[in-house]
Amino acid sequence: MVSPEIQEVLEKSAQEVLVWVGFGTLVGLAGKALMPGRDPGGAVATLMTGIAGCIIGCGTLMFFTNGTRITPVSLPGFLCGTGGAFVLLFFYRLLSGSIIVEAEPGESWTHKLRRRRRRTEMARDI
Repeated sequence: MVSPEIQEVLEKSAQEVLVWVGFGTLVGLAGKALMPGRDPGGAVATLMTGIAGCIIGCGTLMFFTNGTRITPVSLPGFLCGTGGAFVLLFFYRLLSGSIIVEAEPGESWTHKLRRRRRRTEMARDI
């Protein structure tokens, strides 16, 4: 039998985890919607981007404003978290070479920016 105090702590912890999962997903989706282009990763990457964006955005705001306490599950927290997710996605693209493409000597850099779409067999038949 589990003591009532431990059961209450476990219930509150489970609620907090579920709130962070839901809120992190919304913030990650908003950050990906603001960043133009295709983003890597699926649902888990979006969730982790949102949670990390909340930590970065809200932490930055609290660092630069004295005495201000901001919770991630609020409108200012959502806006700061979305900004943090946007910054994370920007630096990911910057470091992965999606934004700045280096060309070898004698190569044209424009061919690396263009991506050709593959035709499917259905598109060829039409």
